[in-house]
Amino acid sequence: MILYPAIDLKNGQCVRLKQGDMAQATVFNDDPAAQAARFEAQGFEALHVVDLDGAFAGEAVNGAAVEAILKRVRFPVQLGGGIRRMEQVEAWLSRGIARVIIGTAALRDPDFVKRAAKAFPERIAVGIDARDGRVAVEGWAETSDMRDVELGKRFEDAGVAAVIYTNIARDGMLSGLDFDGTIALGHALTIPVIASGGLASIADIERLAAPDCAHLAGAITGRALYDGRLDPARAIATIRAAGAAA
Repeated sequence: MILYPAIDLKNGQCVRLKQGDMAQATVFNDDPAAQAARFEAQGFEALHVVDLDGAFAGEAVNGAAVEAILKRVRFPVQLGGGIRRMEQVEAWLSRGIARVIIGTAALRDPDFVKRAAKAFPERIAVGIDARDGRVAVEGWAETSDMRDVELGKRFEDAGVAAVIYTNIARDGMLSGLDFDGTIALGHALTIPVIASGGLASIADIERLAAPDCAHLAGAITGRALYDGRLDPARAIATIRAAGAAA
């Protein structure tokens, strides 16, 4: 089980949103590469990065910030936000991104995801962002009729490395992870599931250590780290202990 610190990029800065609302962005660092280096120095094993502007544009907008991060750190970086074509996947993987996250295109063009997963085994993840159980796309601006579990099942046996599941209502709200929804999705799929959205404190990390979360692959934390609610050393030690016990 891995705990991923998150860097969400908007206008070249590290920000956190509330429920995906771009109008409710709080800037936490003007230097994303420095923030990434800080996370690495704190002992995190990997980094989660999202190009928020790219999610709306359908192409990289904060590419320069992502490349600066890659030059600054050595731990693996997974990237999502606006990645909807094979050439984008190939380009980011060739630049050093360890894993590409595909969200909107997973709903709109599932065959593309399957082709990418076949071409790059264990380096493609599917981002499932849900509002009341229904998949949201285009930077969460649109909500589809597709259920989160239904979308996940499309990619069983496709070679997808992970599903990153976000409950939009909780994202950035420090209200705690959606354990019920995440655990249910994890049991419905054979693909490893990573929990995201609302991680608030060490209590969430300790909850991840419970036996019913043993099948989860990890969790993503953002605002709780930035505002000091979550102690990195304690969180990392707790999540590692949970992984060792599993």
